[in-house]
Amino acid sequence: MKNYITQDPWNIVEDGFHPDFNEITESVMSLGNGRLGQRGNFEEKFTGKSLQGNYVAGVYYPDKTRVGWWKNGYPEYFAKVLNAANWIGIDIDIDYESLDLNHCEVRNFRRVLNMQEGYLERSFVAVLKSGKEIQVNAKRFCSIVDDEAGAIRYAIKPLNFEAKITITPYINGDIRNRDANYDETFWDEVRKETGYGEAYIELRTRKTGFHVATGMCVEIEQDGVKVDYQSQPIKYEKYVANRMTLDCRKGQETVIYKYAVNLSSLNYDPDTIIKDAHQYIQRITRKGFEKMLFEQKQAWADKWKTNDIIIEGDIAAQQGIRFNIFQLNQTYTGEDERLNIGPKGFTGEKYGGSTYWDTEAYCLPFYLATADQKVAKNLLVYRYKQLGKAIENAQKLGFRAGAALYPMVTMNGEECHNEWEITFEEIHRNGAIAYAIFDYVRYTGDEQYLVDYGLEVLIAISRFWSQRVNWSKEKEKYVMLGVTGPNEYENNVNNNWYTNYIAAWTLRYTTEAVARVKALDSDKYADLIDRIHFREDKELATARQIIDKMYLPADAEKGVFLQQEGFLDKDLMPVSDIPKGQRPINQNWSWDRILRSCFIKQADVLQGLYFFEDEFDTETLRRNFDFYEPMTVHESSLSPCVHSIQASKLGMKEKAYEMYLRTARLDLDDYNNDTEDGCHITSMAGTWLAVVKGFGGLRIEQADGAEPRVVLNPYCPDNWQSLAFKIRYRGVLLQVTTTQQDVTVENFSAQPITIHLLGEQVVIGAESQQTVSVKIEA
Repeated sequence: MKNYITQDPWNIVEDGFHPDFNEITESVMSLGNGRLGQRGNFEEKFTGKSLQGNYVAGVYYPDKTRVGWWKNGYPEYFAKVLNAANWIGIDIDIDYESLDLNHCEVRNFRRVLNMQEGYLERSFVAVLKSGKEIQVNAKRFCSIVDDEAGAIRYAIKPLNFEAKITITPYINGDIRNRDANYDETFWDEVRKETGYGEAYIELRTRKTGFHVATGMCVEIEQDGVKVDYQSQPIKYEKYVANRMTLDCRKGQETVIYKYAVNLSSLNYDPDTIIKDAHQYIQRITRKGFEKMLFEQKQAWADKWKTNDIIIEGDIAAQQGIRFNIFQLNQTYTGEDERLNIGPKGFTGEKYGGSTYWDTEAYCLPFYLATADQKVAKNLLVYRYKQLGKAIENAQKLGFRAGAALYPMVTMNGEECHNEWEITFEEIHRNGAIAYAIFDYVRYTGDEQYLVDYGLEVLIAISRFWSQRVNWSKEKEKYVMLGVTGPNEYENNVNNNWYTNYIAAWTLRYTTEAVARVKALDSDKYADLIDRIHFREDKELATARQIIDKMYLPADAEKGVFLQQEGFLDKDLMPVSDIPKGQRPINQNWSWDRILRSCFIKQADVLQGLYFFEDEFDTETLRRNFDFYEPMTVHESSLSPCVHSIQASKLGMKEKAYEMYLRTARLDLDDYNNDTEDGCHITSMAGTWLAVVKGFGGLRIEQADGAEPRVVLNPYCPDNWQSLAFKIRYRGVLLQVTTTQQDVTVENFSAQPITIHLLGEQVVIGAESQQTVSVKIEA
C-alpha cells in the first residue's frame, strides 16, 4: 500500500512531488466524459517516469494475438484501445532552457483532482538550473457538456527574473501504446492545417480505418488583458504546433488558454471532419474557459444530486466512495449504445479498453439506480446488437442452430481474448448477460425490452447451454466439462458450481420469458420464432430436462457447494499460511503452483450466492462464506466487493468494512501494486454495491406472480456516524440515511412508494412530505 494521497472528502490531493509514484498518480487523476479521456499527465515537457495517455471512446486497433500458436476457433486478433493524439501539450522554454520537472528543483508542488466540480489542477514552483524561478498554475477538464472537447488554463509567472518565454502549444499524433509490438505505430496522417493560434491534424487508424481529427485554439492573456501575439506555425509528421515568444516581466502572470476537440468518424464524415473540428473549436473558444468551467461545475452538481454517497466520521471511506462514483460517471454516460465500459476506462491501456462480463455483473446495477433508465438499457442494447457475432463466435467452436457465445473480451462483438483457458472455457460470461436482462427488467419493469430485444438474446444463450452440457451416465446428471469459473486460479476444471448453476438458471429464466413475451405480444413472438427458427416445444423440453438434472457439486458433510468437482482433493489451507513476501501470488508463484493450490482469486461460489440470494438461506451463505473466504487472496479487483456484501448480510461488520475499504481505496492506496497501469473502473461499481447492497441492505424481491418490492435493511458501520445514499427506482428518487440509532427514508418524487424497511412494510409519501424513522435494534 502507498499512502501519499492526502485524505479529503471531495478531492484527490498530492501534496509534494512524488516522481517515483507519478504513473500511479496519472492513473488516479485521469479525466474523462464518456466520449474521450486522458491520464493525469503534465502539460509541459516531462522526461521522467510517465505513461502518456489520451483516448477516444470506440476507437481501437486489431493487434496481433499474444500467443505463438493458433487453433480452430481462436481469436484472430487482440483488440486494443489506442493511445490517441496528445492534445494537452504546452512546451515552455525560458531563455532557451526547457521547463522539465525531471531536470529542475520542484517546490510547493500540489496536484488536485476536484471530484465535486470535475477538473484537475496543479501548482508548483520550478527552479531551473540557471537559478530562474517560475511559478505555474494549471487547470484543465474534459467537458461533459461539450463532450468532444477539453480546455486548459495554464498560467506562468517569473518570480526572480524577466525574460523572453517561448510557448509552444502542440498536438502530437506521433504516439505509441506502451505494449506495442516492436515499437509499432497505429496511426497514419491524413492531413493537417495551421492558422493563427490554431492547428488541426487528422489521423487514420491502420486496419480499422477510424478517422480522428484533433484541433486546438490558443488565446493568451497578460495582466488580465488578451495579447495579440506573433505565431509561428510548426508542422512535422503527425505533429502540429504554434510557437510564440513573449516578453515576461518579473511577477507578471501570463495565462495560456488552450481549447481542444477530438472528433471521430464514429460520429463525423471523414470527408468533412477537419472542417467540423474547426467549427467546434470556434464555438467553444467563443464560449471561453470560464463559461465552459461554469457549465462543467453545474453539470457535475446535477450528477452529484442523485449519485452522491455521504459518510460522516470516516474521511478515508468518504473519499474512496466518491472517487469510485466520479470515475464511473467519467467513463460511461449511456448516450451512445455503441460504447461500453472497459476495465480501465480512460485511465490506461491494460486489458485493451475492451468490454468484459464485468459490465453486466457489476456496473449495470450502479447505472440502474443512479441514472436515467436509457443509460442502463443502452448497455443491454450494446450486447443485443452484437448477437450476430456471438452466434458466429459459437459456430467457430462447433455450436449450431443459433447458439450464441458472447466473447470474453470484445470491442465490436468479435472475440479478442488470447488465452485459451479464458476464451474457450470462461463461458459463465453468457450467464452474466442473461442475468443482466433479468436484473434490468425486474428493476425497471420494462417488459417491452424482453419483447423487442431480450428474449432473442436469451434463446440464443440457452441454445448454447443446451449444447454445451453432456449427459453423464455415471452420475445420471448433466455435467459441464472443461471450464473456468470466476476464480481464474482454476482452469479446465469439471463442473464449476457457479457455471452449472447460472446455466440452469438461464434456461429456467428463458422458459419464463418465452411465456411472458407470448402473453405480452403474440404477434411479435410469432415473428421472432419464425425468424430464428425456434422450435418451442422441443427446445423448452430439452431445457427443462437440463434444469431438472443439472449436476451441482456439493459436500453434504461440510454443507457447502464445491467450487468444482475436485476441489476437496486440494491441500486446503488459509491465506494466512502464505508467507508475506510471496503475496500477491500471481506476481510470485508459477502458474502451475497457483493452479494446484486451493487459493481463490475472486468470489466464485459466493458470486452465485450473491446473484441468486433469494434462492438460498442465511445459514447456507454462512457455511460457504466461512469455508471459502479464508482461502481467498482477493487478487482480482472484483473480489472484495462481493465479500463485503456477503459479510454485511451475515452480520460480520468488521469483515464487511475491511473488504469495503479495500475496494474503495484499491487504486488510491495501490493495494495490488498495479494502479500505474490504470484504475480498476469496473470494480468501482462493486464499491457502490458494497455500500448500497451491503451496508444499505438494498434488495429487489419478487415472489412468484407478484410485483417486485424494494427491501432495505441498512446499518451503519461502527466507526461511522451516518451513511446516506440515493437510489432511483421506477420513477421514484429515495434517500436513505442511516445512523447508529435510526434510519430515515425520504421520497423526493411525485408518487408514493411502499417499501419494506427493516422487516416492516412502510409507505413513503410523495414529494418528501413524509419521512419514516425506524429504531435499529442494538
